[in-house]
Order: sequence, then structure tokens, then C-alpha cells
Amino acid sequence: MKKNSILILDFGSQYNQLIARRIREMGVYAEIVPYFEPIEKIKEREPKGIILSGGPASVYLEDAFMIDKEIYNLGIPMLTVCYGMQLTNYLLGGKVEAAAKQEFGKAHLLIDDIESPLFEGIPNDSQVWMSHQDHVVQLAPGFKQIAHTDSCIATCCNEEKNIYGVQFHPEVTHTEYGKEIYKNFVFNIAKCEENWSMTNYIDETVKNIKEKVGDKKVLLGLSGGVDSSVAATLIHKAIGDQLICIFVDTGLLRKNEGKTVMEVYAENFHMNIKCVDAEERFLTKLAGVSDPEKKRKIIGNEFIEVFNEEASKLEDVDFLAQGTIYPDVIESQSVKGPSMTIKSHHNVGGLPEDMHFTLLEPLRELFKDEVRKVGRELGIPDHMVDRHPFPGPGLGIRILGDVDKEKADILREADAIFIEELRKADLYTKVSQAFVVLLPVKSVGVMGDVRTYEYTAVLRSANTIDFMTATWSKLPFDFLELVSNRIINEVKGINRLTYDISSKPPATIEWE
Repeated sequence: MKKNSILILDFGSQYNQLIARRIREMGVYAEIVPYFEPIEKIKEREPKGIILSGGPASVYLEDAFMIDKEIYNLGIPMLTVCYGMQLTNYLLGGKVEAAAKQEFGKAHLLIDDIESPLFEGIPNDSQVWMSHQDHVVQLAPGFKQIAHTDSCIATCCNEEKNIYGVQFHPEVTHTEYGKEIYKNFVFNIAKCEENWSMTNYIDETVKNIKEKVGDKKVLLGLSGGVDSSVAATLIHKAIGDQLICIFVDTGLLRKNEGKTVMEVYAENFHMNIKCVDAEERFLTKLAGVSDPEKKRKIIGNEFIEVFNEEASKLEDVDFLAQGTIYPDVIESQSVKGPSMTIKSHHNVGGLPEDMHFTLLEPLRELFKDEVRKVGRELGIPDHMVDRHPFPGPGLGIRILGDVDKEKADILREADAIFIEELRKADLYTKVSQAFVVLLPVKSVGVMGDVRTYEYTAVLRSANTIDFMTATWSKLPFDFLELVSNRIINEVKGINRLTYDISSKPPATIEWE
């Protein structure tokens, strides 16, 4: 399955994950590696095709991302996108310059070679999405122009070497026939077969887990979120009761979270789950702490302590399973190098090194939508598979300021109403992440003839493809009014609701 694959070299494009997802949607495995992946490793992977992604750099600058020119002599079909096209022509003898007019947005693609296999089934005049400040002004020897826009060489190819270049981004929805261009490259040019499916993935992964684990035991921290739940169900399918799950109730979870997890996974799937009530421990450690980074660290460290204590009570456990997914892997090998920490990652992690477990990560090759597909194939109910992301520190970072049980209970009730109404209105699966934030702000209100002085809460709902960028959800006003009325009337402690209409960037989806 892996040898029938497309390898994507990442030059820092914001769209690289989108390229991989577009190809996987066709039933072909696609993998992203940094642009500096050694040639020998590329050869070992035996990909059917290679894609050079876009990127923010300029090829003629001193710190430009470069590759070994030997890659062009491997005899592997290539599609070079935006920066990839510029770099290819630059390295092979062409000329790239800053464009007199930078091009960001829609453009008309006019095809010069309608016989090109890259353009099979694509009309002569179509819309594409440009995002570049440089352009190729002279093609490298052996290359010819096969399409253009009013302002640049839009597509080129070297037929002898089977190398194609596109200045635009076929992976974004604004490019009308982008999917068809990738299909033409994957099937017509790289000659891939359609064999990547979640059913195949499950069968292969179950077999691999059985072989790797043997008769040993596996430990997994089950949170109730999509990733850990699907990982647990997949491993349980492979080794049954050899999997031991630990569910830690931090006191910062959603309403009835423990009950729901035990009903779905312990009762329905018959998993071996140890449930730990640690609410008092967590809230005691958080008392009086307002700084978001300190809260995250306290919650993370306490989780590790609790998990470590429970793990030490078990015998003969050789493996630690985690719900790591492919975007986590890609981000950990980012081409951009160290960057300023915006905030600690939402997922609690960093188990002590002296635990000496072998790591088991059955989902590390899957995108989120693929994880959900695996969950459905395994029989996990839709209401669990479709759950929105929930941060590791839980309500601890959705209660701004210091955290206590009263605030956590108030927020739990408000959040449950918001989610319940989203489901009732058939809006829950139409937005990517929705929740309520409790502010450390009280305001005056009137309920009946009584003056109130209670908390302000914020409804937050965002739409996104990859969670790297997001827009606020345009929820109907009458829906927001209904949710506001219910929360203010039913949740004692909140008398004012607002709706967050900021996008990411400049804001983040979570408030802390």
C-alpha cells in the first residue's frame, strides 16, 4: 500500500496538508516529509510520484530552502507547485525574478497544450488560485510552457523527465479543476493504483498491532475525545483485554463525561477501563492560579502524576498507546524550525522517561477526517465520532482567571446547553468546534424584579479545515437568542451572554 504512494516535500506551505488530503481522498496514500529528506531515504520509500509543495521563501535569496538536484534524476514523475516550480526551474538553469505585480487571488488559466496529460478533461479557460510574489521568467532547458495566465507562465513541463510545474495552487477549492489536475498527475502521470481505504487500513493496522504486541499488555490514557477513543477501539479489536485504559476525571471535563465514556466503551465495547476520580486533587492544585500557562502546566503535571500512580499499580505492561494523529507528526517535523511558543499544546503529554514503555501510535498516519472514518468503521456511535476537539486541560482553560468547582459546574451546564441546541438544530456537524467560555467578569442584571450580579459567558463557534486558520461561525441570530435565553434562565451564575466573532489569526480558537 505504501509503495503505491505520493511523497510530498514540504517547503513550508500553508497548504501542504491539504495536498495530502486531496490525494488520499482519491484512494492513494500520500505522505509529507521535510524538503531536506535525504535522497537515499526517498529512494527507500519507492514513491510512484513526488510533489514539491509551495512555500513562503524566494529561491534567489541566501536562506532559500534548497534540495539535492539529484532528485530530478531519480526517474520518478514530479509535480512542482508554486515555490516548487520556481525552485525546479532555478536549479535546472531557468530564471526566477520578483514579479512586478504580486499575484494573490483568482486568475484565469489558459491552456497552451490541450494534449498534455495534466489537463485531461479540463476546459481551456478556468479559474485558479494564485499566491506568489516571484515568477519564472525563463524556463529551464528541456521545459516548455503548457499554460499561462495574463501575468505569468502558469504551467510547464519537461516531458523527457516527466516533471510538471504549476504556479497556482490546485489543492484549494478556489481552483475550479484542482482535484482533476491532481487526479491526472496521480493516475495518468504517476500511474498510481487506488488502494488506500480505511477498511484496508484497519485490517493492516490490526495485523501489525497483533504482531508487535504479542502477548504483552498495552496502557492507554482514554480521554473520551475522538483520537484516544478511536485508538483504544482499534487496539482493543486487535488484542482485547490486553489493553488497559485509564480514564482520569480531572473535574474539568464536560457534563456527564465519565458516565458517557463508561457507557460507550466499557459497557458496549467491553473495554477494560480504570476510572480515577481526581477532581479534588486538580482543583486544590489550581486554587488561586489565574495565569493560563501556569494552569496548563499544573493540569499537565498533575495528570502525569495521577497516570503514573495508576500505571505503577499494573504489572507486565510493555506498551503505552497514544492517539497521535498525522498533523501532530507533521508539525513536529516542521521545516520552519523553532518558533515562539504561542501557548502550550492543548493535549496533555510528556509522560516521565523512567516509565520505559514502547510507544504504540496506531493513528499516526491519519488525518482527523480519516480517524473519524475509522471510528465509524469500528462501530463507534456518531455522537462520539463527530465530537468537537476538547483540550487536554479541559475547562481549566475555558474558565478565564482562577478555577474552582463552582465555576466549573456553571460552565459545564452552559456548555451542555449550547451543544444540545447545536445538535437539535442540526448545526453541530456543520461547525468545527463550539464551546462556552466563562469570563472573570460580573455584571448587573435583572431577573424578575430582582437585581443580579453574576458572571458573563461567551459563546464560541469556529469553522476550519485544518485548525491552523479558522473563521467564526455565522450562526443564525434566532438560534443564538434561543441559546442565550436558555443559559441565562437555566444556569444559575450567568446573567449575560456574548458571541465571539474573531477569526484565527489574529485570535486563537481557544481563549487561553
